Amino acid sequence: MPTAVVTGANSGIGHAFAQVLIREGYDVIAADINVTEKLTSLQCDASQLDVTSPSSIASFASHIGDRPIDLLLNIAGIMLPKDEDALSTVSLAALTQTFAVNTFGPLLLTQALLPNLLRADRAKVGVMSSRVGSIMDNTSGGSYAYRASKSAANSVFKNLAVDLRGKGVAVVIMHPGIVKTQMTDMGRGIPEAVAPEEAAEKLWGVVKGKGVQDTGRFWHREGFELPW
Repeated sequence: MPTAVVTGANSGIGHAFAQVLIREGYDVIAADINVTEKLTSLQCDASQLDVTSPSSIASFASHIGDRPIDLLLNIAGIMLPKDEDALSTVSLAALTQTFAVNTFGPLLLTQALLPNLLRADRAKVGVMSSRVGSIMDNTSGGSYAYRASKSAANSVFKNLAVDLRGKGVAVVIMHPGIVKTQMTDMGRGIPEAVAPEEAAEKLWGVVKGKGVQDTGRFWHREGFELPW
């Protein structure tokens, strides 16, 4: 049975992704900073993990031990309210918090679990980015911390793709589209907004179809490639 690690699994897309992978026959390790009844209701290993804490990451890696990891999905993320992330309001604290969760955490967790990924045959690493992280596609401005953290995550995971390609590990950078989650109210009143379950299903279709030949590319949930 293949093993998958999913962060941000207490809610939203992370929770939906964990459910998809359990159904697909994966031994899922579902992790989140918040361990609530929703997380523990999953039929899998539910673990506490704060991706901004090196000690928490080390403890989580110790919990996994030397088990091979076939799939690591870095889904955990934050988005501050727009009125806290505008040109006139964004602060060092907002930037630091957002980058810690959206950019630094996924990199440091992947680093910590790299030995496990290398023990698997054709392992994959995914990161949840966002179309707002595309510099070429930016026509709306705003969301300074969030937008920059996703652009940085794209850069980091493209870099990982280069370093891991020769080791047979594929890296998939994902955009879920507009999703109705607790993290953001962007989905309210927008016809194309989808439930987390639909986003996870479509992204899983993207992830499972990619290998090292596609590594380091930026994909929309509908399967088309996004610009940098």
